[in-house]
Amino acid sequence: MINLITDVPGLKVGNADDSRLASGVTCVLFDEPATASLAIHGGAPGLRDGALLEPDMSVEKINALVLSGGSAFGLDAMGGVQGFLREQGVGFRIRDALIPIVPGAIIFDLLNGGDKNWGRRPPYWDLGYAAARNAAEGVFPLGTVGAGFGATTATLKGGLGSASACTAAGFTVGTIVAVNAVGSANIGDGPHFWAAPYEQNSEFGGLGFPAGISPEALRARVKSPDPENTNIAIVATDARITKGQAKRLAVMAHDGMARALRPAHAPMDGDIVFAAGTGLNDTPVDMAALADIGLAMADCLARAIARGVYEATALPFPNALPAWRDRFGR
Repeated sequence: MINLITDVPGLKVGNADDSRLASGVTCVLFDEPATASLAIHGGAPGLRDGALLEPDMSVEKINALVLSGGSAFGLDAMGGVQGFLREQGVGFRIRDALIPIVPGAIIFDLLNGGDKNWGRRPPYWDLGYAAARNAAEGVFPLGTVGAGFGATTATLKGGLGSASACTAAGFTVGTIVAVNAVGSANIGDGPHFWAAPYEQNSEFGGLGFPAGISPEALRARVKSPDPENTNIAIVATDARITKGQAKRLAVMAHDGMARALRPAHAPMDGDIVFAAGTGLNDTPVDMAALADIGLAMADCLARAIARGVYEATALPFPNALPAWRDRFGR
């Protein structure tokens, strides 16, 4: 186990970003079509092909999931991933037509200091293609990378986070998240993370909770009253699940946002969780096992959010938010 979503067998992760643009794309490619659904709990979501993931819709499997910067412009990234997969002969076939099924979601990172004057054609299709081309098993970087490159929180630089775990029944669970929260992952103005109770092996500093949490620390710290935020995540398991079960797992996994961010699911957040199953573990999934998978996903998402902030580096622009390590060291 390397404590990344790539611990889940049957998937790869790819990232691409542009430092001048201060934005990027992250994708998860599945070795074989995966079962997936989603849950949208934020008030300002942005996504592509989300409706087909509902359990009553006809398409049963997907080929990839995408997280992108760029707000609505970033929805082009899913087309870039589609283009790459089509070249590889991957997709949903209807006679002579081949259509890769690639849902995805976006964060708002248009006001972070990067050069967004891209002219007629936004760069996100190309970034999506590059992320898919870069997809690989094993270790990948966290923090200011991929879809987390331009992400921010209310008080610190955000970023790309990931974590993994195994359930008591032997299912592997992992998550990847772009942390671009309207609120804060940290308690008050200090170094401690709201996700501290779920931390494993000092993955985000090992500081635990502070001795006490004051009313001032509980005060909401909000980036903006405008819808310029969003935390978007993918949770995955090797379990063989139905679309209905994937929907329930996406709902349960959202608890991880509430454990790691204050506030979460706000009107100006577009919080979205995609849940997918690769189906490579043949162990039967009863309701108790499904509940354990959902709980592990929520815990992993909380941990991944903290890791995304902990591993981030600040953008090199005037008035850019500091990174956690800029303020608190290691």
